Amino acid sequence: MPRKPKRPCSYPGCPRLVEGQYCEEHKRLTDKQYNRYGRDDFTKNFYKTPEWRAARKRQLNSQPFCEECLKAGKRTKATMVDHIVPIKQGGDKFAPSNLQSLCFSCHSRKSVEEGSRFGKK
Repeated sequence: MPRKPKRPCSYPGCPRLVEGQYCEEHKRLTDKQYNRYGRDDFTKNFYKTPEWRAARKRQLNSQPFCEECLKAGKRTKATMVDHIVPIKQGGDKFAPSNLQSLCFSCHSRKSVEEGSRFGKK
């Protein structure tokens, strides 16, 4: 299947051609800046706890493929664990019934749609 042509990295002044929005170097940098300045203290601390890391590992071991991609007939390796009902909206933090395995792309799309990233409410 044909792929979209690569485009320049969105980071100001970076000429690297990429398939996504940022090159690897600037992706790490923008994620680090978001985690440092864009997230609240609860979120920063919660995702570092041993309980969350264990729940995340269990979820990825039990469901290694992205659940959204599987619905579309694609097999994509899951790299993220998402709360179906966000914690801030009353979702259970560790219940397996509230967790789903997603690839980075599907997780980003869901986060933007529900307004948990980029300030959309």
